[in-house]
Amino acid sequence: MESRIIERLKEGKFTLIAEIGVNYYDIAKKMGISDMEAAKLMVREAKEAGIHAVKFQTYKAETLAAKDSPSYWDLGEEPTTSQYKLFKKFDSFGEAQYRELKEYCDELDIEFLSTAFDIESADYLEELMGIYKISSSDLTNIPFIEYQAAKGKPVMLSVGASELFEIERAVDAIRSVGDSELVLMHCVLEYPTPIEHANLLKIKTLREQFPDCYIGYSDHTKPTPDCDVAKCAYVLGAMVMEKHFTLDKTLKGNDHYHAMDPEDARAILAACERMQMLEGSGDLVCLESEGAARENARRSLVAKVDIKQGEELTKEMLTFKRPASGISPADIDKVVGSRALVDIPEDTILKEEMISRTDEDDDGRG
Repeated sequence: MESRIIERLKEGKFTLIAEIGVNYYDIAKKMGISDMEAAKLMVREAKEAGIHAVKFQTYKAETLAAKDSPSYWDLGEEPTTSQYKLFKKFDSFGEAQYRELKEYCDELDIEFLSTAFDIESADYLEELMGIYKISSSDLTNIPFIEYQAAKGKPVMLSVGASELFEIERAVDAIRSVGDSELVLMHCVLEYPTPIEHANLLKIKTLREQFPDCYIGYSDHTKPTPDCDVAKCAYVLGAMVMEKHFTLDKTLKGNDHYHAMDPEDARAILAACERMQMLEGSGDLVCLESEGAARENARRSLVAKVDIKQGEELTKEMLTFKRPASGISPADIDKVVGSRALVDIPEDTILKEEMISRTDEDDDGRG
């Protein structure tokens, strides 16, 4: 099964992933619909917004967190103080439900993936996804990283809250069991991430430290109308971006308060498309659109005085003026010492046919 994310990365195309996670539970409650209806609604809204892939989170509270595990999020937005109690609210989906969501995503032509948080879900998700996404929270869970990487699919690994040696160890673990494509996702594990903590230069550092990996960004900042965070991340080299997704950013709890909604997603896609347009090709060549300016804004050698036929040209006889329709000033050393083949009035742009070049004299053709 091919991953559209990887295909787009290979083609140099920006890719946006909607991290639906488990936000559909709150949407279902708000709208008075089933959890599955809400999940499908969010997939459909993501597709209509132009998003390329949707991602869920697959876990059971019992296998993810101890009952006394403390919170690490903004309690003003999500008041639950126990990880176990929070995850227990949102873990009713299992293999059957994710298969149904995968089939629905296929119908809409949007890529499906889900972060596995245990061996069982990693196993049944294998045939549903073209790429594994591993959470920053599992960066040091080397056995689990190796287990997923050994399945031979590309891996997308978030590297939030990590030291370089931890990233290197995780990358080595992945490389030890396979050679599929690897995407490293810069991430700040702070919910929400203040923009002054975004540390986007880490994207550039990751590109330098891991040149054989694709680099992306998993964003936890609150969306802004100017999309500055997304634009900066893109320019620094994040060709894939993952961001939590909701249909109502005012909802309390879990991942709504720092998520993008469909309008935010459209704005991010448009902003990054504009950044890509501004980048151009990077080739060190004159653009076709610069042709007229190149011709008329550059200079030619121009007669500073009247020059008689047969007279030898000196530097004192020459100046430099626009346009560049004559002999370039770059060739002045080849012009000095040549002779005028015709009378050249003052302020005349020198043309090749007006002079006998010194290099032509040297080979007997002057």
